[in-house]
Amino acid sequence: MGLPGQRCKKFSISPVNYEFQVQAMSAEKLPFILPAVFTIGPKITSAGAEESDKKDLHAHLLLYAKLIAPLRRSRSHVHELVRGIIEGETRVLAAELTMEEIFKGAKTFKEEVFNKVQLELNQFGLIIYNANVKQLVDVPGHEYFSYLGQKTQQHAANQAKVDVAEAKMKGEVGAKEREGLTRQNAAKVDAETKVLSARQQGQGLKEEAKVKAEVKVFENAREAEVVAAKADLAMKKAAWEKLAKVAEVEASKAVAIREAELQMEVERKNALRQIEKLKAEQLSEAIVQYDTQVQVSNAQFYSRQKAAEAALFEQMRAAEARKAQADAHLFEQKMSEDAKLYAKQKEAESLALVGKAKTDYVASMLHELGDNYQALRDYLMIDGDIYADMARINAGAVSGMKPKISIWSNGNGNGGEEAAAGRAMKEVAGVYKMLPPLLSTVHEQTGMLPPAWMGALPMNGDAN
Repeated sequence: MGLPGQRCKKFSISPVNYEFQVQAMSAEKLPFILPAVFTIGPKITSAGAEESDKKDLHAHLLLYAKLIAPLRRSRSHVHELVRGIIEGETRVLAAELTMEEIFKGAKTFKEEVFNKVQLELNQFGLIIYNANVKQLVDVPGHEYFSYLGQKTQQHAANQAKVDVAEAKMKGEVGAKEREGLTRQNAAKVDAETKVLSARQQGQGLKEEAKVKAEVKVFENAREAEVVAAKADLAMKKAAWEKLAKVAEVEASKAVAIREAELQMEVERKNALRQIEKLKAEQLSEAIVQYDTQVQVSNAQFYSRQKAAEAALFEQMRAAEARKAQADAHLFEQKMSEDAKLYAKQKEAESLALVGKAKTDYVASMLHELGDNYQALRDYLMIDGDIYADMARINAGAVSGMKPKISIWSNGNGNGGEEAAAGRAMKEVAGVYKMLPPLLSTVHEQTGMLPPAWMGALPMNGDAN
């Protein structure tokens, strides 16, 4: 975006093809035509990443913008400029060379033309992207290249005959040489075959011995593994037999222990029975009453304990129920918040899509209106019924009002009849004359009085 007072212009930096039929003359004053197609445009890439390369690129673009860009509307001017540079450099270079040098060194000649033209185009910030210089063409009436071509063609025919004879001679000699080489190679191959066969036999014996040794090592390893497995099996059998004997002893002892326990239980029951019998016969009534009270107390204690445990259980169940209810409420709140968050995210995405669509719509409308912001603003206000809304709002604002409209003048009179100094003072006096009627109008329509430092309103409503 430019600063106030600046102007911005756009220009194309696309390369352009220029096709020419350059007519030049050699050092022997022989004319010829050089067809060429040059693809030329402004330099838009730097040779490296150094600061100097960037400055050089900026300088080239600035030259192009100043010198060439204003002429792009009329392509003939740029075409003539490029044509003049190419024809001038081609003619100067051709005048220094003979026709034979130009014809034989066509590639070097094209490179020289390219380099010299590029050197001149650098002054305008232009660069040659591609240069296609075609074959040299004779000027009508000067058939140098056609004669030179006939000479070359005849020389080529003669050379072809010589080459055919030499090829036949070389073919016969080569056939004999091939036959001798074939015999030599056959003998050499036979000798190498015998040596290779002996080597392969020795290698086979070595491999056979190696395999036998590996088989023997494998058999020994397998025998060792079998012995180790047998020893392991014997140890496991001994352990199993030991466990079986221990189990038998433990079983027999367990039977004896159980018999002793049962006998002790029988004797204890007999003793208890005897004690109960003695209690029933010998204890007094007081002891029986005491036992009865103790049993009653125990029963009451047991009932109270069970009641307390029941109350505690009920409280624990109530606490668990409240906890479950709180967890359910928390989960419900979390799901509600997640739903709200998801809805807000979707709303934001929809608003973003609507905003992008509106942006694309406004951008396309601005492009169709030729980047005229005032026309786009008027269209959007009309399309959005802004003017109708403004009219409706203004009508509603003044509905029911009975404004008093006052029109007054500052009494400038005929300014052409007074001097410049008197006119200036009269303007100042006119401003002061406007204040009383202005303040009176404000008071009549709004009921507001001016501040004391501005003076008071006239009592009789006189505006003078």
